[in-house]
Amino acid sequence: MTLTIRRANFDAPGLTIFLEAHLADMAPLSPLESRHGLDLAALQKPTVRLWVALEEQRIAGTCALAALTPEHEELKSMRTDPELRGKGIASKLLDHVVTDARTRGITQISLETGSMDFFAPARTLYAKNGFDYCEPFGSYTDDPYSSYMTRVLQ
Repeated sequence: MTLTIRRANFDAPGLTIFLEAHLADMAPLSPLESRHGLDLAALQKPTVRLWVALEEQRIAGTCALAALTPEHEELKSMRTDPELRGKGIASKLLDHVVTDARTRGITQISLETGSMDFFAPARTLYAKNGFDYCEPFGSYTDDPYSSYMTRVLQ
């Protein structure tokens, strides 16, 4: 599989559908107040950087970093096309955004993900990549539907 990772072009065909599918996948898993995915407008803010992984012209995955402070960012919108899961796309995206953050002087990346079984593969991926469980950060609070993780970049 040849994978190309680049910053998102919000005018690209299919990107809106891919991102909306991400939010739709999460909707039945937790109550509204426990859903923290970013919508299309939020992903286009200047404090957010969204990348797209492409297999030829097909969107294979997305991943974003959203600024919390000048040196601390939050991982957002991590999604792999369900038909392509298990092929290492998420790992490549995660490596890419960590490298980008490090080159920009970011010293910490944190994330919120679901605590349910559906999210177990994601939590395993993050743990394998140096993320440790932590307390809620930013505006998050204790929530039984959420797990929080963080990684200090060196």
